[in-house]
Amino acid sequence: MSGFVSLTALPSIMFIARERKLYDDFHQERKTHQSGISRLGGVGIFCSFTIISLLFARYDSVLPTNILLTACIMLFAVGLKDDLAGAGPGTKFFIQFLASAILVFLGDVRLTSMYGVFGISEISFLSSIVLSITTIMFMINAFNLIDGIDGLAGTLGLIVNLTFGIMFLHMGQGEIATLAFSMVGALAGFLYYNYTPSKIFMGDTGSLLIGLISVVLGIKFIELNKFGSTEVTPVFISAPATVVAVLIIPLFDTFRVFTLRVLKKKSPFKADRNHIHHRILALGFTHLQATFVIVLTNLFFIYLVLVLKEWGNFVLIFVFFGLCILINWITTVLLRIKFRKDFKLSYFWE
Repeated sequence: MSGFVSLTALPSIMFIARERKLYDDFHQERKTHQSGISRLGGVGIFCSFTIISLLFARYDSVLPTNILLTACIMLFAVGLKDDLAGAGPGTKFFIQFLASAILVFLGDVRLTSMYGVFGISEISFLSSIVLSITTIMFMINAFNLIDGIDGLAGTLGLIVNLTFGIMFLHMGQGEIATLAFSMVGALAGFLYYNYTPSKIFMGDTGSLLIGLISVVLGIKFIELNKFGSTEVTPVFISAPATVVAVLIIPLFDTFRVFTLRVLKKKSPFKADRNHIHHRILALGFTHLQATFVIVLTNLFFIYLVLVLKEWGNFVLIFVFFGLCILINWITTVLLRIKFRKDFKLSYFWE
């Protein structure tokens, strides 16, 4: 249903954008398109997701829909302002913090343990609050940063929410699964217009929303599969590692880019063209090819965690990040070969 709403609403949004000349004119130095394209695709995603979520909302569920949609509306407002006129980073982070705090304090969307990672299990209430708000804000921005080429953020968001939706159904959590599938439908309708040649972008309005819903679903998935949290054995073991695998692309890419910027003594929030999608484009791939290479990599990690779930959270997370570092290293070597037009063994370390 949300797919139908999104599919039918977006042409009207594109028409209004053309009439009012609401184009993608910000950050010209980082654009990969020449012609003006609207950044208002997130409006269609938000409307379709919200309508269907409210239609099937239950206020006695493990994830209060009213609290979740309150946070969504806050991010929608700041995202829309950024897409239309630009918004300062201070404003965006303040609203993100408020939305995250509302979810944690009023919606009880929080991590209550380290689940054995680094040998730590239970944590204090204060540590739980700090960890949860930080995690939510990090993933909101991770999806915002991965939205750099046609179809990438939308397809990753679709895969992430579809995976969570299927797993929640398997757990018997139909209400939360409905939220996930509402986002899947909204993104499917949007992607029809977003794949190359793109007719519309999702903008911050869409990417912030995808990040929020994805991380909230991830936290709830972890908590509902926490040993000792229910009278029955959790359906999925190694739940934190499973969530890391599902969110691995935006998670690792943001962590890598932030780390490199700090090491170069730059602001971690200073934009550049060093994201994974920029690197794959530099190898000669098209937008569509780069998108599907990245998405297939994400699917590989999801398959891996389901097969190796018995290994435990700490080992799996360590392995996943090790594989990401290896993939990034190979990409770096390939870029050196391409731009230097030869091959030397030293390219593997310099």
